[in-house]
Amino acid sequence: MPPIPTPEKIMQLGMAFWGAKTLLSAVELEVFTVLAKHPLDADTLQQQLCLHPRSARDFFDALVALGMLERHGGKYSNTSDADQFLDKAKPSYIGGFLEMSNARLYRFWGSLTEGLKTGKPQNEAKEGGNFFETLYSDPAKLKSFLQSMTGISMGASMAIARKFPWAKYQTYVDIGSAQGGLIAQVAKAHPHLTGGGFDLPLTGTIFEEYLASFGLSDRFKFIPGDFFHDPLPHADVLSMGHILHDWDLAQKRMLLKKAYDALPAGGALIVFEALIDDERRENAFGLLMSLNMLIELPGGFDYTGADCCGWMKETGFREMRVEHLAGPDSMVIGIK
Repeated sequence: MPPIPTPEKIMQLGMAFWGAKTLLSAVELEVFTVLAKHPLDADTLQQQLCLHPRSARDFFDALVALGMLERHGGKYSNTSDADQFLDKAKPSYIGGFLEMSNARLYRFWGSLTEGLKTGKPQNEAKEGGNFFETLYSDPAKLKSFLQSMTGISMGASMAIARKFPWAKYQTYVDIGSAQGGLIAQVAKAHPHLTGGGFDLPLTGTIFEEYLASFGLSDRFKFIPGDFFHDPLPHADVLSMGHILHDWDLAQKRMLLKKAYDALPAGGALIVFEALIDDERRENAFGLLMSLNMLIELPGGFDYTGADCCGWMKETGFREMRVEHLAGPDSMVIGIK
């Protein structure tokens, strides 16, 4: 007997923005950072966060129901996940991406329908601006964005440090290194490695400060450059995390060719993203990330592991494999 139709999933998905905005506001208000110090009752938490009393309790209890907070004996505390990843005082904080989503993406996604009809970005570009130009012209926004990239990649970075056979290699450069989040995880786990992070010159100070906080400045240096105009640095291993999906197919192929040229025989390229599953049925986050590229950029799109393996093979890589990392993220490894 077929299941009886129910609107439950439809309503949960259709109103999912309620829960998303509740979490984003909690991150903005630093709820989790405050509660990481010690549990608090509703009145004290409301006062510390400077919230109006009308809906504060509903807000806190909604976070309990959403699995972000716990409540025992009238006091609120973080769940273990929230405590680990949403406390600003911890190096494992991933809230930077959520902060950026709250400040920018939440409103831009309101124009998704227009983007689907026009094929054009729906962010600052609609007003004649350029996302990257605007970003790189404001040091505070740039640092926040780079922190957000560390956040969204943290789970994948930790998995890459564990899963890739780093013992076989001596040198490593991350292309589009942002704050240096992946390098920090890999370098901490594998003290024999040396190398650097390659990114636009304006990111250098932020990279160097972040690596210095882990005591890694003597092993990994910042390498300024533009991967569209400059050759890539030579190393045994290169990585591109959440890089290829920003660009159109011709640009993707060009970047893969540059990586191939920079590697020695036997060298490895790691490409990681929220790869869409090959059947394009299961990894909803990867597909939604591809829609986010529509919102943000004129030619970007996400892709499957099979897509990437095909492009690598065309480039000349002799061996390719796909490995799951964490959550929606997987990596494609190409061996020259």
